[in-house]
Amino acid sequence: MKLFPTKELGFRLVNNQAETLDRLNRRTERSENLTSQVTDKSFRGLINGSEFRLISSTIGKGAFCVMTGHINSVDGSVKVEIHKVFRILLSIILSLPLVGILAMAISRKEEFSPIIILVAIGQFLMIRFFFIELAFRFLSRESLNRLREVLDLEWLKNYA
Repeated sequence: MKLFPTKELGFRLVNNQAETLDRLNRRTERSENLTSQVTDKSFRGLINGSEFRLISSTIGKGAFCVMTGHINSVDGSVKVEIHKVFRILLSIILSLPLVGILAMAISRKEEFSPIIILVAIGQFLMIRFFFIELAFRFLSRESLNRLREVLDLEWLKNYA
């Protein structure tokens, strides 16, 4: 089981590689840190030759997903993952049920019930597979749709 979700997709270019890279360069604001800022461009990030590392420029939710990929002459691939900063914050949130169990075990040793361990496991699974997965699916779909519009490409497999 992966702690954080990722998504890998392949795509086929509608135009040639040079035109696609030109479109991507025109619609990307260069940024080493991959942070959100107000811009009129679609993406922020780095493009080195035919490889890219981008975030969506949407304020508030665009930096959640980082898209890393490369563009070949007729096709390419992209990997979407949660930004490192958000992974750290989500790791802290995921550890809260464990902290709660430890606090209860230390403070009330005579009242500690083993059922609380099951509740904590349920909370962990709910946070991971409901909240984080749902947010990732929604925000990665938005970022990938924006990438598809800018690059004018066709996905090789369904990503819904």
